[in-house]
Amino acid sequence: MNKAYKFRIYPNAEQRIMFAKTFGCVRFVYNRMLADKFAKKKSITPAQYKNEFEWLKEIDSLALCNAQMNLSKAFENHRKNAKHFGTPRFKSKKSKQSYSTNNQKGSVRIESGQIKLPKVGWMKVKAHRQIVGTIKTVTITKTPSGKYFVSILTEYENQVLPIVPKIFLGLDYAMNELFVASTGERADYPKYFRCAQKKLRRIQKKFSRSKRDSHNRERCRVALSIVYEKVTNRRKDFLQKLSTKLVNAYDAIAIEDLDLKAMAKRKRGRRFSFGKSISDNGWSMLTQMLKYKLGWQGKAFVKIDKWYPSSQLCSECGYQNSETKNLSVREWICPKCSTHHDRDQNAAINIKNEGMRILA
Repeated sequence: MNKAYKFRIYPNAEQRIMFAKTFGCVRFVYNRMLADKFAKKKSITPAQYKNEFEWLKEIDSLALCNAQMNLSKAFENHRKNAKHFGTPRFKSKKSKQSYSTNNQKGSVRIESGQIKLPKVGWMKVKAHRQIVGTIKTVTITKTPSGKYFVSILTEYENQVLPIVPKIFLGLDYAMNELFVASTGERADYPKYFRCAQKKLRRIQKKFSRSKRDSHNRERCRVALSIVYEKVTNRRKDFLQKLSTKLVNAYDAIAIEDLDLKAMAKRKRGRRFSFGKSISDNGWSMLTQMLKYKLGWQGKAFVKIDKWYPSSQLCSECGYQNSETKNLSVREWICPKCSTHHDRDQNAAINIKNEGMRILA
């Protein structure tokens, strides 16, 4: 079984230079191999470029091999599912900077609050959790705000036996508050991005008005990156705590399999768009967290088909009310059994019941 850990690292000036060289070389090799691939050249390997570009020998050779593997995986994904995975594109210096390497005979290890990396050496690491298992690969990343992180993938033996679910929960997606549970509980998502919009607008104005390649423009770019980074971190922290709370309390959780990209698009004839609300609350991130955390404990995670009419069905008698297709209908009374329904909670109960049926 694999598990990943992410820690912040604190390289010195010399190590930051080595990281910059490695980022640049990995990006160069990836782009060069991609260009050769488009030119339909055969048997392309990173070693072919080292004779022409000797500065490629200064960095970790495994980082270049992983760049080749990433490119091969990108083409394989495009071949299998071209609709979801587009044609591989050239990497930009302005995008996220990262590279991966492998642990060979203890070349990567953590001791006494420090981590050792190939070609870089020992540096301070904020290891806030105990690592379990054998280190397989590490990925070093530099954020736009200038911080460095290391993601460590470990492999360990863990036989998780599936448990018989007794306590079920259904979650219905809600744009404003993330979800409404079948118990009536609401997530009450704090809308971190919308809270930061005023500050972002002010910094974005300064950035757009500053002179290109000037120190003021660079300072504004870093300030923007810090604000976006803070929004992301607050969102992740909220979702991590919320998902852990749900996983510890329930044996099985059922959700709808939604197409969020289609929901976020502005449609013709509609004067408003759901894009900002959908992108802000992090529903996809929450579902991923629930899936792997439930798997760690042998619990069940169920996805209901997106065409299942959870909002139209009466959770008491099963009557299907087509009038609830209108999103403005937030409450309704069942014409058959006269039960008063809150739209979202009723949908969550139907999702829970369908999840129980699937598991049974």
